[in-house]
Amino acid sequence: MAKSKAVTQFVCCECGASSPRWLGKCPSCGKFNTMVEELVKPAENKSERKAVYGGRARPLSEIKFENYNRTSSGMSEFDNVLGGGIVTGSLVLIGGDPGIGKSTLLTQIASHLSNDRKVLYFSAEESCSQVKLRTERLNLNPDRLLIINETCIDCLESELDGVEFCIIDSIQAVYTDDLSSSAGSVGQVRECASKLMRIAKGRGITFFIVGHVTKEGALAGPKVLEHIMDTVLYFEGENQENFRILRSVKNRFGNVQEVGVFEMTGEGIIPVTDYSGVFLSESRGEEPGSAVTPAQTGARCMNVEIQTLIAKTSFGVPRRMPLGIDYNKLVLLIAVLEKRCGLALSSSDVYVNAMGGIKLSEPSCDLAVCSALASAYYGKPIDKYTAVFGEVGLTGEVRAVSYCEKRVSECVKMGFKKVLVPAKNMKSVLKYADKIAVVPILYVNTMIKNLFKD
Repeated sequence: MAKSKAVTQFVCCECGASSPRWLGKCPSCGKFNTMVEELVKPAENKSERKAVYGGRARPLSEIKFENYNRTSSGMSEFDNVLGGGIVTGSLVLIGGDPGIGKSTLLTQIASHLSNDRKVLYFSAEESCSQVKLRTERLNLNPDRLLIINETCIDCLESELDGVEFCIIDSIQAVYTDDLSSSAGSVGQVRECASKLMRIAKGRGITFFIVGHVTKEGALAGPKVLEHIMDTVLYFEGENQENFRILRSVKNRFGNVQEVGVFEMTGEGIIPVTDYSGVFLSESRGEEPGSAVTPAQTGARCMNVEIQTLIAKTSFGVPRRMPLGIDYNKLVLLIAVLEKRCGLALSSSDVYVNAMGGIKLSEPSCDLAVCSALASAYYGKPIDKYTAVFGEVGLTGEVRAVSYCEKRVSECVKMGFKKVLVPAKNMKSVLKYADKIAVVPILYVNTMIKNLFKD
């Protein structure tokens, strides 16, 4: 009997498109040098696939609402990012740079859950003794936590009897025997994630999956990995700093762009509930170039300080270096300040930084960036108890933003004395006029005159 020959195909690492031969440029996504060779076993016993009949179509009004059971992870910030707790039978993917604390965070959560539930730690990168060493370093006592050191995902299903929560560390280090390619390849990551999804939905087991990231900061592997997951979280921060930010970029059971703040200590990761020491500096208001804006991230609002620096350029083309602010948005705001407000920034390098490593993508921070740049340009500091928010248009007009009432309420709670708001949002915040000075702003010029009048 003739032996079955392995089939070779080339798969794009970025989008998962396949080709029977190697190509320098992927015909699907257009990326260069992303086609990787894979060996795929042909199906030996092909059987006709039958469609699974799921019943007749029904009106949506006849569908009963399903209440999802949520379990506390033992960390308030982690629960908030998930939307109120861990949903039974969900898949949660956590990505981040090496050494950022993904395994440490999940070890602490597994230790808490194992006190009254059956939890399995499926370690594919570390030995069991290494995981035990981490628990001793964190002063944890997970006596009931089950752990297995294995890389074949096919061995997992036999260990899941009675398990309610399972941690896979990591998805790029496991493989399935159904494919002959190496662990971490596009096909292996896609197939292993699909198997975990079938187990989670069929048996009601919650999976926490650790994912590696590329040098650009995106999750490694095909995009289908993120599509399969119920929740995708990014653990961000600098290894040299103690604070970490957990960001939700996809959540089928809660708000996206929800942010949780954690502090890395010698005893593990601790949730931070007071953000004033993370996103606000103690010396704000003393030097020019900084402004505070109430940023809405998910379901919560927090005050974030934006710092700017303007320096004379040494090159022919001035540099624009934003951290936490979109580059194209910064270039647009600089053009508005030059054209509409007369600030000569075309021959200066501009540096912008959002404190604490947070990323501000909503348009409400536009006016705060403009005020911080104007403060650095005029050399006049903004009072530390003044907050600014609003969207800036190309005409210099300050447009209305959402959650205005919530932003002003947060400023009142934090002890601010003055807040500059879009004029079109003024009606919704008049009830706070006796608690804080609310100043309506219609154009960017008005903001500059209000803050830096002689």
